[in-house]
Amino acid sequence: MKKFRKVLDGLTTSSPGGGTMGSPSCGSAAGTPTTAPTPKEIDVQETLVSENFQLCKTVRHGFPYQPTALAFDPVQKILAIGSRSGGVRILGRPGVDCFCQHESGAAVLQLQFLINEGALVTACADDTLHLWNLRQRRPAILHSLKFNRERITFCHLPFQSKWLYVGTERGNTHIVNIESFILSGYVIMWNKAIELSTKTHPGPVVHLSDSPKDEGKLLIGFESGTIVQWDLRAKKADFRIYYDEAIHSVSWHHEGKQFMCSHSDGSLTLWNLRNTSKPVQVTFPHGKIQKDGRKESCKPILKVDYKTTRNSEPFVIFSGGLSYDKAGRRPTLTIMHGKAITVLEMDYPIVEFMTLCETPYNNEVQDPFAVVVLLEKDLIVVDLTQSNFPVFENPYPMDIHESPVTCTAYFADCPPDIIPVLYSIGAKHKKTGYSQKEWPVSGGMWTLGSHTYPEIIITGHADGSIKFWDGSAITLQMLYKLKTSKVFEKPKPSEGRAAELVDEDPFAVQMVSWCPQSRIFCVVGISAHIILYRFSKYDANTQIVSLEVRLQCESEDVISPSENENNPCFSEPHSGSHSPQPHHQHPASPGGGTPEGVKDSALCLKVKDRVARVPPGYQAELVIQLPWMDGEPPQQISSLDINSAYGLLAFGNCNGLAVVDYLQKTILLCMSTLDLYGAADPYQRLTRSPRRNRQSTSGLTELSDNQQSVDMERSKSPTSESRENSFSRSRSSSVSSIDRDTKEAITTLQFGESYGRKSDALPTPCLWVGTSLGVILVIPMSIPTDQDERMEEPVTIGPSGAVLMLKGSVLRFGFLDCMGALIQSPYEVWRDLNAPEDPDRPRKRKLVHYSPSSSQDTCGEGHLAIVCSERQAKVFLMPSQSCLFVHNITESSFVLRADVVSVCNSVCLACFCANGHVMTLSLPSLRPLMDVSYLPLTDMRIARTFCFTNGGQALYLSSPTEIQRITYSQEMYDNLQEMLGELFTPIETPEAQNRGFLKGFFGGNAHTFDREELFGEAAAGKASRSLAQHIPGQAGVEGMKVAASGAVGELARARIALDERGQRLGELEERTALMMTSAETFSKHAHELMLKCKDKKWYQF
Repeated sequence: MKKFRKVLDGLTTSSPGGGTMGSPSCGSAAGTPTTAPTPKEIDVQETLVSENFQLCKTVRHGFPYQPTALAFDPVQKILAIGSRSGGVRILGRPGVDCFCQHESGAAVLQLQFLINEGALVTACADDTLHLWNLRQRRPAILHSLKFNRERITFCHLPFQSKWLYVGTERGNTHIVNIESFILSGYVIMWNKAIELSTKTHPGPVVHLSDSPKDEGKLLIGFESGTIVQWDLRAKKADFRIYYDEAIHSVSWHHEGKQFMCSHSDGSLTLWNLRNTSKPVQVTFPHGKIQKDGRKESCKPILKVDYKTTRNSEPFVIFSGGLSYDKAGRRPTLTIMHGKAITVLEMDYPIVEFMTLCETPYNNEVQDPFAVVVLLEKDLIVVDLTQSNFPVFENPYPMDIHESPVTCTAYFADCPPDIIPVLYSIGAKHKKTGYSQKEWPVSGGMWTLGSHTYPEIIITGHADGSIKFWDGSAITLQMLYKLKTSKVFEKPKPSEGRAAELVDEDPFAVQMVSWCPQSRIFCVVGISAHIILYRFSKYDANTQIVSLEVRLQCESEDVISPSENENNPCFSEPHSGSHSPQPHHQHPASPGGGTPEGVKDSALCLKVKDRVARVPPGYQAELVIQLPWMDGEPPQQISSLDINSAYGLLAFGNCNGLAVVDYLQKTILLCMSTLDLYGAADPYQRLTRSPRRNRQSTSGLTELSDNQQSVDMERSKSPTSESRENSFSRSRSSSVSSIDRDTKEAITTLQFGESYGRKSDALPTPCLWVGTSLGVILVIPMSIPTDQDERMEEPVTIGPSGAVLMLKGSVLRFGFLDCMGALIQSPYEVWRDLNAPEDPDRPRKRKLVHYSPSSSQDTCGEGHLAIVCSERQAKVFLMPSQSCLFVHNITESSFVLRADVVSVCNSVCLACFCANGHVMTLSLPSLRPLMDVSYLPLTDMRIARTFCFTNGGQALYLSSPTEIQRITYSQEMYDNLQEMLGELFTPIETPEAQNRGFLKGFFGGNAHTFDREELFGEAAAGKASRSLAQHIPGQAGVEGMKVAASGAVGELARARIALDERGQRLGELEERTALMMTSAETFSKHAHELMLKCKDKKWYQF
């Protein structure tokens, strides 16, 4: 614990950034305090230290981006999905969701579970095999094997075998010991597999499988159409099939007498082992015979599954095979059951599918019950037990990307009642028609951890939809979906200039602002529109009020000091006055009070202006739109804040600022950025008349920072086009460049109780405004306190008060009291305006003004304002406007996201930089507490969606389909093991069915096959060292098991294992006793028979 004391006075400090602006670097020990003699002392005890912070990924939600492979463990009932970027997602019951990443980033070609062993083999595109240990909550690689001379094309691991067959592009088959991850010396070379007389290479290995009838026989499928059954004991081919169509997949009948192949011409062939000279059957399931007698040409059948059932005909399930002439047809999965053929059309191309069966043994009747279909952008499971083949309801949040995500918001520690309310409203709109059976991927274990609190994640989408998700306990569940497009009429292509809107998604969501306490929700759209929603549990007849705000740079305001320079100065479009008199209010009807000069205006979207019945949930109340002006589209909105206690909404763009009273539905303020300064423009820019200079009359000495070193870049807000296109920053330190620049954007806004002027004795409602030039304005407001007066009397806005400065575009404000506790903005407690009237309890507005300090005296002494920009953070004392601390966050990069967040019962400033660094700074002293190079910023998606929240958490969109959550709190890092799900649970492997004496006698000697005897080093020798390189994993098998999840879990697992072992030993003892009794009985009967027949002659029998 460190105590900071700062001596302050009510006067201004001299040059708060002077001498420190360029000196402190990212790694400086603390924010640089400024000194001034004062009689007053402020005492803030800072409790946060570096040990409170630890950065790590927690969980990933959503659909795996660009999936490539699929695997299922039928005993553990867990599913694995591999991706093109080297990621592996392992899914079990809801809550069991694990993400692993190959460091190489190579695409995952194939996945193979060690069934019921708690391990997974991955084959990657860099020709490396990896063995993952799943017996721990965070899987790790135990072994890797890198092939140097051959490319891996196919892998097969027989059930309960420790030898993995690996097929290569050269046509060879290698064998890997799973326990040691070392190659066996036993190799099936392609030239031995095919006949020596064959002149052409058979192509890569596309299929490997052991015969269900005899594990000593391996079926090898080559791409060219050659199929070989290899006798592993005799080291020779049993038979060879040369088919003239390329093979894509092979599937056995469980008896091992037949197998089916899928081919590149859209055909299926069925082969019998008795006669392999030609197929028993050739079918073109989707190829019809044309008029000329020829069959239609069909697309390849990429995979076929041939599954038998006890009580009905076998299932033949395949993907592809449609005829080429049916253009535009969607990808299909075909299910052939007896004579019935069902074609299931998919929304996206099929990557892979797997048929789920009741047994893990390939020599038993399969009895398939479901098909898992992995699509390019979805995962579906089809129920095979019902004739109409319904799909199961997916319990995972796989539809985050239903429409592309354009913005995110994250709220930790929400009011506890909000999640059930949103869920109950959203549940009414759920789809129906799903299978009634339980979701078949039900493996693993997950329990609600003790460190949970209500969390809500909001995603905005390109189609204008908003999704509310329950993010509590590191899970994600859809709560409620809101469609903002319903507020507007459908855009018609022939609607003149409005049709010229450049974006294909006119409703795309740019940002959201949500007050969980009042449940007021605001959406900013790409068509320069804002929609304000209120929440109600009741449906209602409502009419949406529409306001038109003209935040436009007008042509007559442009000044030209020279021929080569254009200097648009910004006027207040509706009034020449800077004081917000009542004439700033405008009628709610669009176009009301329109000046003559701007009649040529059009709105991008048309609001539905009729009374309509709206369902319970979020109901639109007000729409604010920026119109086209003089043939120019409106500039996109760059900042927004809403305050339910004040009943005000503020927004800005690169032209200026507007404040709207959403209770009275009036515009209070609509001004250009330059006009906001009044006479206090810190840059003393040219006014409308080039001969007059606007002199600073405020006397604020805070503005005496060395102007040459201040970062004066304009129009570099986080949402500006320049940042969208490039992260290269051409910074200018010349004051004259200000005038050459085009616009100064409003980059951040925040309402709160503060001090607009130094002379203020008490805090009043204020609006803090931050610009892209690093200027902070504090605008005081006067709001009627009585409820009736509030609805009738106008809110007045005073001229700009304090003007403060720092380097770089302003990103975030935060307020602390003088004890260092976070001051929340005042809010209104939610009330349902559509609820039936109760005469005993009139519905009055209930406002909450938050004051965390126990001592009320300190509240009158002012507060601390934290301001963070792209480059710098400063702490000011209000109302004196003294700069207490300054810290240069970064010199070489710039901050993308910053927030004042609560962690470990204290507060800090969290920053995410464009160079991938995540930092935390103490408050108010701005000491660096954590600086981790976490993630290089590779695309705009991360910059657009990264957001911090309380409790030491953050999230961002790691791919177009996935949300990655991270923590920077040591406390959460320590509790993470408890919060994550268990992937592996001890389950007894189902016993193989008794095959019967005759089947065992005549069906081959499958159970006498000893792979160790054939593939072990003693028999097969060592493989060539140059062929593959063994790379040990992070720890040995035993070490990984011990580190899995603490001593208690290990003991429990050991106890279960001992119980299982004891049970098995007991069963073995019983079986042995039975066999001995049976042998004795047999011996006795045989002896009796011998005695009886010993003296008989042969002709007496």
